[in-house]
Amino acid sequence: MVESVPMTREGYNKIKAEIEHLENEVMPEIADKIATAREEGDLKENAEYHAQRESQGKTQARINLLKDKIARASIVDMSELPRDEVVFGCTVTVEDQADGMEEQFTFVGAGEDDYKSGKILVTSPIGKGLLGKKVGQTAEIDVPAGKMTLKVVKIEFAE
Repeated sequence: MVESVPMTREGYNKIKAEIEHLENEVMPEIADKIATAREEGDLKENAEYHAQRESQGKTQARINLLKDKIARASIVDMSELPRDEVVFGCTVTVEDQADGMEEQFTFVGAGEDDYKSGKILVTSPIGKGLLGKKVGQTAEIDVPAGKMTLKVVKIEFAE
């Protein structure tokens, strides 16, 4: 079963723009560098040629990944979501039950995640664990470091 990738229209457009940039600017530039390196002779010992081929492969893999996300995209209409529970697009303040520390997360879709600013994927372990929870409820979430118990303190929506 193909899992859909929730995202906003802005996230969708951001991914489309990145695909366009990679296909129309980066890949042709790499192809030119490969052609230049190929002219230098023996390909077996040509480090520049091999470096550019590797760069080409990584860039193509990135394009394929982004195209897959776009193909599975599910644009979310924020106006139809409930306002009293943790859902896509909300900013939730949680309290870690282990140490009492509060953290704030904004649940976003593909192309909009920025972990440094607290924007995490709604499909991440924390996102999945908190979805549907209301203020005062707790969630036990399996994370790579073990189990994490988070209590929902506040749910907010950007207007």
